[in-house]
Amino acid sequence: MKKKISVLIASFLIVASFAGCGAKPTESTQVRVGALKGPTGMGMVKMMEDQEVGKTASNEYTFTLAAAPDEMSVKLAKGEVDIAAVPANLASVLYQNTEKQIQVLAVNTLGVLYIVEHGDTVQSVADLKGKTIYAAGKGTTPEFALRYILEQNKINPDTDVTLEWKTEHAECVAALAQDENGIALLPQPFVTTAQMKNENLTIALDLTKEWDILQKNAENPSGMVTGVVVARKDFAEQSPEAVDTFLTQYADSVAYVNENAEEAAKLMEKFDILKAAVAQKAIPYCNMVCITGNDMQQKLSGYLQVLYDQNAKSVGGAMPEEDFYYHGK
Repeated sequence: MKKKISVLIASFLIVASFAGCGAKPTESTQVRVGALKGPTGMGMVKMMEDQEVGKTASNEYTFTLAAAPDEMSVKLAKGEVDIAAVPANLASVLYQNTEKQIQVLAVNTLGVLYIVEHGDTVQSVADLKGKTIYAAGKGTTPEFALRYILEQNKINPDTDVTLEWKTEHAECVAALAQDENGIALLPQPFVTTAQMKNENLTIALDLTKEWDILQKNAENPSGMVTGVVVARKDFAEQSPEAVDTFLTQYADSVAYVNENAEEAAKLMEKFDILKAAVAQKAIPYCNMVCITGNDMQQKLSGYLQVLYDQNAKSVGGAMPEEDFYYHGK
């Protein structure tokens, strides 16, 4: 009898042991994510909030914010982050400088550049002819984008307009205040910040829309791309499920931000990305997206080609190859 009881107890313990193994939750993947303060990081705030309350499923995120792209470049190069939001051309530069160890996962921000003025003299790109345009970012992507749009509209940026370059965007706004006929090229959310200080400042042209007009009949239409999400190639190869989970959750986060501006703006202030009052008004103009796969590659490669044609160094000296674009596991 004792022997039978012993056997029964042993059998129960074995079954209980297997049941315990089956019930053990799958360990989550640790993912270190870098984001920039500004449009390229704004779409992540719902993910940040979900991480705080334990709603990120099989991934566990650690978010690091940076004020400047260079800071994030260093963290990627040192392997201190696995995934990061960075300017589109910087992704290509990092790809070249790390011997192709960076992959782009998604386009996360389309164009954020706008032509602003005090009046309503500019209704189309053609109206810029003969104007003085104040801008910051000479030798960088804002200049290349503006030149491309002007040239494609048969306006010579060196002779048909006067491009007056300033060190900072604030200087452009100050110049506008002194020139009633002046026009400025400004990015979001700085446009919104400037409008909150000067109610007479209006948006005349959205350069993203102007780019799309030019690309409408192209065989492989590109897009104006401000920011992308990249990953270290070794992380993407070792943890493809975590990457794909991230992309799904990131797409949901971007959708939430675009559809719930007031609530998302509060999160942006909470996570020290942008003040809520500015964020709420700027969100509709920041063109936050999550574009992946072939569509991502088409938009981004075309944009990088435009930059490369104007200044090869802006994309790292060469156009990135096929392995630059992540297409899932």
